[in-house]
Amino acid sequence: MKFVNLKITITSTLLLLVSLSTLLSQEVIKSPYGIKGNFYIYYGWNASSYSNSDISFRGDGYDFTLSDVAALDRPSKFRFGLYLNPKTFTIPQYNFRVGYYVTDYISISIGVDHMKYVVTNGQSVNITGSTKDINSIETFNYGNEPIIIRKNFVQFEHTDGLNYINIDSRISHRLFSIGHLSFVGDIGAGLGFLLPKTNSQILGRKRHDDFHISGFGLNALAAIDIKFYDSFFIKTEIKGGYVNMPDIRTTSEPTDRANQSFWFSQLALVFGVQF
Repeated sequence: MKFVNLKITITSTLLLLVSLSTLLSQEVIKSPYGIKGNFYIYYGWNASSYSNSDISFRGDGYDFTLSDVAALDRPSKFRFGLYLNPKTFTIPQYNFRVGYYVTDYISISIGVDHMKYVVTNGQSVNITGSTKDINSIETFNYGNEPIIIRKNFVQFEHTDGLNYINIDSRISHRLFSIGHLSFVGDIGAGLGFLLPKTNSQILGRKRHDDFHISGFGLNALAAIDIKFYDSFFIKTEIKGGYVNMPDIRTTSEPTDRANQSFWFSQLALVFGVQF
């Protein structure tokens, strides 16, 4: 998704946050509905988008930066056997969270946003620095000149995935009810760390394929819940945030690293229970 779409999504998130915060600040918030001490848990799926970013790679014989690199998410095609099978439900992009209401309006929670980040092959970017293939003695130097990203040069993705493990605090309020259906608005913010399993091949070197704490993230969110009997709910959530990863493992060589930072947006649909 292009950066302009990301900016629109983040702007929409901020506008929704402002609208909900205005609503939650009205007199109606003084009428609690007795959820202090309740827990909730939810699971569902997300679609994400990312701003372009500069990605720096360094290791034995190479040290270069690719500028303004574009990347996409990779949602799995919906199949009941994939999304709802206990053995495979963690393969698609998913969100999982457990929370607790410390008051009738405020909850704290911990969860994981399993996103996927894939640098698109075939794009032209500018490169600065030096490179050397693993089987070559020749070093190539670049001074901010264009190059095409191809698999035999750089393949870079967080597809197992871009795991954002975070805690957040939310303010919730029942907006209105229709029979046993309740409509609830949430606003909140969170922070956490990134634990990606990065799949990359750099200049012919063997990839590293383990989880590695690579950086931190910050986010704001807004959500609308439809609750049934104040127990079961469907939630639509919009989230926008910032990721900074200064220490990404890229190959099997421990000295090989990458670093990048970017903005992200996310739209999630989740299902949960409050108890």
